[in-house]
Amino acid sequence: MTDTPIPTEDTAADAAPADAAVAVETPPDRLAADPSSPYFNADFLQRGVGVRFKGVEKFNVEEYCVSESWVRLPVGKGTDRRGRPLLIKLTGDVEVWFK
Repeated sequence: MTDTPIPTEDTAADAAPADAAVAVETPPDRLAADPSSPYFNADFLQRGVGVRFKGVEKFNVEEYCVSESWVRLPVGKGTDRRGRPLLIKLTGDVEVWFK
């Protein structure tokens, strides 16, 4: 038999907040500013997420995906028939962080 300690409820509860704090410090892989999107998260948007696309910080990103390396940006002032901005999908290196 080995002398490894058996985890108790107290040690498991102590480890959970530390893991949760690390997970919260990294922005999600995909995030959208449109409330009708399944990737919308108001808590992250209120906190502030910075996006750097191809080495340049962008302030008008409507949606991004880090793992697929793309962002969606509005094209001019045009809107679709529902009043949402027309978006273009650009591919390249995407970096995100909490402000």
